[in-house]
Amino acid sequence: MKFKAILFDCDGVLVDSEALTCGVLRDMLEENGWSMTLAECMATFVGKTVREERVTIEARTGQLLTEDWMQRFYERRNVALQADLHIIPGALAAVQAALAHTGGQIACASGADRFKVEMMLSQVGLMDYFAGRIFSGHEMPHSKPAPDVYLAAAAHLGVPGAQCLVIEDTIVGVTAGVAAGATVWAYCPLPEAGPALLQAGANRLFSCMADLSERLTVH
Repeated sequence: MKFKAILFDCDGVLVDSEALTCGVLRDMLEENGWSMTLAECMATFVGKTVREERVTIEARTGQLLTEDWMQRFYERRNVALQADLHIIPGALAAVQAALAHTGGQIACASGADRFKVEMMLSQVGLMDYFAGRIFSGHEMPHSKPAPDVYLAAAAHLGVPGAQCLVIEDTIVGVTAGVAAGATVWAYCPLPEAGPALLQAGANRLFSCMADLSERLTVH
């Protein structure tokens, strides 16, 4: 199938950021009285915004989730990302394959805040591929799992959702892509995560970015 546009999530798809961000979050929540492992933190928060989990955080810590706390989280998160962020192996070639497949019709549609997305893409050398076509769920009426950020990206490119391919790695993100009417392929390096991604509506799983590059080149 030939897709007219390809829309990439960012965290966990283009950049290996989720463990770094959740590591900072886990540490700060523990400082406020909620102890958990990194794996438990990632299971709770990956694919979501911290603010979306406000009720749970306040219940588990007994403290209000204040804007001051959020700003300190952003600052510590950014330091961790700037120190240790890496591109997902093969992501550059996959983006280049997507550009060739669509004639340049690609975008990055993330649930994260714009500063974080642009900082990360710049840091790993992907910013030039997405400049002017970056969309943040923080700037939409509703973030993922609502389809808003994908619909905005598709509209900007002038392509109906049904003619878009979405590349995601989380249940929340797959749900958003499906709700936008797109075909969704899920990056799934851990086999045990596959059934849940398929149940959420992913049309296809791939375990490494080289697989994505090959599929885009063949189709």
